[in-house]
Formats: sequence, structure tokens, C-alpha cells
Amino acid sequence: MATSASPTNRWLRRLSLAGALATGTLALGAFGPKYLSNETKTKHLTHVINRGDLAVTVTENGAVESSNNKEIKCLVKGGSTVLWVIETGTMVKPGDELVKLDQSQIEDKILQQKIVYENALANKITAESDVAVAKTSVTEYLEGTYKEERSKVEKEIFEAEQALRKTELSLQSALRLTAKGVVKDLQLEGEQFAVDSARKDLELKKTRLDSLEKYNKVKSVQELQSKLRAAEAKLASYEASLSLEEARLEREKKQLENCIIRADTDGMVIFPSMAAWKDTPDIAEGAVVREQQTLLMIPDVTQMQVKVGIHESKVDRLKIGMKAKVQLQELVLDGEVSEIAEVTRPAGWWTGNLVKYDTIIKLPSNSSLKPGMSAVVDIVLAEHKSVLTLPVAAIVQGAEGTFYCWTQSANAIRKKIIRVGDTNDQFTVILDGLSEGDEVILNPLSFIEEAQEIAMQFEQQLSQTKGSKESAATPEKAATEKKD
Repeated sequence: MATSASPTNRWLRRLSLAGALATGTLALGAFGPKYLSNETKTKHLTHVINRGDLAVTVTENGAVESSNNKEIKCLVKGGSTVLWVIETGTMVKPGDELVKLDQSQIEDKILQQKIVYENALANKITAESDVAVAKTSVTEYLEGTYKEERSKVEKEIFEAEQALRKTELSLQSALRLTAKGVVKDLQLEGEQFAVDSARKDLELKKTRLDSLEKYNKVKSVQELQSKLRAAEAKLASYEASLSLEEARLEREKKQLENCIIRADTDGMVIFPSMAAWKDTPDIAEGAVVREQQTLLMIPDVTQMQVKVGIHESKVDRLKIGMKAKVQLQELVLDGEVSEIAEVTRPAGWWTGNLVKYDTIIKLPSNSSLKPGMSAVVDIVLAEHKSVLTLPVAAIVQGAEGTFYCWTQSANAIRKKIIRVGDTNDQFTVILDGLSEGDEVILNPLSFIEEAQEIAMQFEQQLSQTKGSKESAATPEKAATEKKD
């Protein structure tokens, strides 16, 4: 019974074709000791169908790492040069020195910044003095100069009033004497002029007082307060400048502290993960490092994991929580899939152009685990219990997605159409077409002419399908080029 070609069957198709090229010697090495039939029946290698368990797994190599790494970064602005770095794998305690960076340039900057800071401090002190003087000037005017000028004008007004009264008395006396004929009219006119002059002088003094109150005082106070505000603004500017220069000086001092990097937790120091094409650590003595570059890591050994790359053909079958066996030298641990990347890692010549997805296998806590240990991970994609299984080498795929095998009995060899299910690298689940106890010929392409013809027909179908796709793509490509 034929089935449509699923991704698994397509993989099986390629595997079966590869098996067709295998030599009889290889088949004998792989299956001979276990599946040799009775030599009195045939010379073919055979396999007897029976029920059993089949585990479908994917095996990849990876390395142990921590899921929680304390990153030690370069915090020196603009980067620096490494003078000394601790050896990877060293156990450290809080306060232990990890990296020493060049601090000569920073020390020069600190000296320059101190000069700028002291100048800003001097400007601030001068501005504070100017503000104090301006405040004193306002008080001095209101409490001293203004009162003095007012008192002076008031005194002049008082004197003018006294002079006016004297002239008025003199005028009255002259009027009485004129009535008696003692004083002449000319003299009386002189007395009247004196009175008018004294009155005008008094009015002038009062005008001066009024002008002092309404205009001179306001003008002088405004001028003095303007100078005060200008001095205060200048002081604020110098204070801000001083704060800025002080902050810069503190930052430079902090940069100096950042040149000595110390551990703030217990653990093992390791170098960061390196790119696949590198064979040296990211940092070493004399290396130039940039700001925020990760120099070292202190992994949390209580939270360990293995990262492996799963091929694109199998990643769709992965699920969070799937069980995995992790082989670490002599140690075998049970892990589980905790994370599957949504985006593939970049493929290139350093990966053999293989497209893989990073997958994280969570490990149980174990004191023997160390970062960087190599690991072989077997992830169980599926487990089939009590199913009929057949070696991949016994299957031939024909046209239209049909699969065949050949059974052998005491009398004859028969072709059978089979329906296959899940598969691993060696065996395939048989869903239909075979029964328990059937004896199936291994590597039929090496012995049976009919199997070779079916394989050739399948190859022709693949070639025709490929040619049809290329022909269909050509007009579209031509139309696109014409449009461009």
C-alpha cells in the first residue's frame, strides 16, 4: 500500500538509496551475526520480522555551560589594554583580582581634570563674593545712602520753610510800616520778592524730595538688584560648571578603579565562549579591549546545561520537555529539552553549511559538572512499543512514494508493498504489508534485478520532477528579468 512522502519518508528515501551502494561486506558486518538465516535455504542475508521497541533519537555533540553566568565586562570608557588576566579555570573568592587594565592614560586625564576643577572652584568663590557684595550694596543704599540723601533734603526743606517764615514776617512788618508811611513802596516790593523767592526755594526742595522717593530710589534699587541678579546668575553658572567638572573628575577616578577588576562572588573563572573559527581566548595580556566587552565569566555551577545544534530536518519534531541522555566521559545524566531556538544559527564554511537550531538541554545539579566539558546528547524524539520493525537496508522506494521489500521462503522470493512509519538510523516501523515471522532479504539492490529496476524508475521520476520544476521557474525568471 503506497503512502505520500512525508519528511521522514523522504529521509528514508535518501538513506535507502545510500544503502543500495553499500557492499555486501558492510551488510555482513552490520547484520550478519544477528540476522543470518539458515544457509540451507539461501545465500542471501535475511532478517526475521518480529515485534520490539523502537526509539527514534537524534544525537548531537555539545559542551556544558551554565545557564546563569556572571559576566565580567570592561567598564573603562573607550576601552583599554590588558596588562594581566587571571588564568581560565581558576577558583576565586570575592575581592580576588581578575583583570588589570592599563591606567596610565586615565591618570593623565585625572591630573588635567583636577586643574579644570580647581579653576571652576576659583570662579565659584569669586562669584560668591560678587553676590555678597551686590547684596550688601542693596542694603547699603536702602539703609545708608538713601536715608542720608532723604535726611539731607528734608533738612534743606526745613531750612527753606524757616527762611520762608522769616521773609513772610518781614513782609508783614513792612506792610504795617508802609501803612504808617515809614517804609517806601520800593522797599515793600523787595520784601515781597524775598517771600516769593523763599517759597520757590521751598517748592524746589520738596520737588527734590518727591523725585528722590519716586524715581531716584526706585532707579538705584533696580540697578543694584539687577547687579545682584546678574551676580547670582553668574554664581549659579559657576556652581553648575563646578558640579560638572567635579562629576567628570569623579568619573575619571571611577575609571581608574575600573582598571582593576575584582570578583564579587565565589566561583570558577572562565573565558567567554569563542567563535567556532577561533582557537585563542578573546583576551590575553597586551590585548586591546573595548568598553562593555565581556572579558570573563563566572558561571553558576548549580545551573548547568548543554547547548547543541539540531539539524533543520529534525527540529520540527522537538518539543519542550523531551527527555535526553547526556554522555559526559564516564558520567551519564538524564536531561530534558528546556529551550528551542526560533531562528537558526548562521551557516557558513565553519559549520559545513549545515543549518542548525540551538537547543538547550537542562541538566540536574551535579558537583562533577564543569563548564566546557564535551557532551554527547541523545534526544528521544519518539518511542514505539511492541511494533514490527525492519532494517532500513531491506527497503527500496519506488515511484509514487511506494516502498518495497522482498521476502524469502523455502520455495520462492516474493516482492511485497509495505507501508512504513517512523524510523531511526537503522530500523523502520512497518505499519502494513508484513507479518511477524516473515523473513526479509537485506540489501535487495545487491541481489535482485527487480529491485534495481524499481530503484532506477524512482531515480528517473526524481530527475523528471526536478526538470519540471526548473522549466516552470525559467519563464517566471525570464519575465522578471525583462521587467527589471
